[in-house]
Amino acid sequence: MRVARIVLIVVVVLGGLFVAADRIAVSMVQNKAAQRAQATDNLAEKPKVTITGFPFLTQVMGGKLEDVKVSAKDIAAGDGSQSVRIDSFHADLYGVKLSNGFSRAIADHADGNAFITYDDLSKAAPAGIKVSYAGASSSGTPRVKLTGSFMGAHLSVLSDVLVSKNSIGLHAEGLPKELTALGLESKVRDQIDFTRQVSHLPGNLELSSVTTTPDGISVQVTGKSVVLAN
Repeated sequence: MRVARIVLIVVVVLGGLFVAADRIAVSMVQNKAAQRAQATDNLAEKPKVTITGFPFLTQVMGGKLEDVKVSAKDIAAGDGSQSVRIDSFHADLYGVKLSNGFSRAIADHADGNAFITYDDLSKAAPAGIKVSYAGASSSGTPRVKLTGSFMGAHLSVLSDVLVSKNSIGLHAEGLPKELTALGLESKVRDQIDFTRQVSHLPGNLELSSVTTTPDGISVQVTGKSVVLAN
C-alpha cells in the first residue's frame, strides 16, 4: 500500500512537471510566432497568438498545430492615401504546419473577421464625405449612408458595401435627380464611389462577405494555405 502511494505521488509530480513544461513551451512559441507574424505581415504592433489544444509538445513533435488563434488591433490595411484602418482583427487557423525550424507556419484553412469603424471608413473616403450606418436594403445587401457636399449643395445617398478578394468598395444605389438631370452623375460618382485595398492580413486570406452594424462594418475573411509566419 505504501509503495502504491509513493508511485502515485511520483506520477502526480511528474505529471505536474510535464504540464508546467508544456505551458512554458507554448508561451515561448506563442511569443515567437507573434513576432514572426508581425514581420511577415508588416504590422506596426505585435499581434496576439494563442495556440490551443493540449498537450502542446506532442503537437510540435508531430509538426502540426490543431488550432491557432490570431488577434490584432489598429492595422493600417493598405498604402498611403489608399489605406483603411482595421480597428480589430481575429482569425482561427486550423491545421497549422510547422517547418524550417518552426520559423514557417502555414494553416490548412482559416476563417475570421475584420472590423472597421465608420469613423475610419470616413477617413478612407474622399475628402468631405462622411460614412454612417444605414442597415441593409430590402434585398439584404449591406449598405451605408454617405453625406457631404457637392458643388456647394448638400448630398445624402445610400451606398452598397461590396467586397472582393482583397478590397472593400462603396457604390451609391442612386443619385439625386437634380444632379443626374444636369448630367453630373459621373462627376458625383467620382466623389462618392470608391474602393480601398485591404492588406497586411495573413497571406492567402480573402474577404468573403460583409455585414453592417451600428458601430461599423464587419468583414468576414477565409482562406486556404494561409501563411501565419514565413
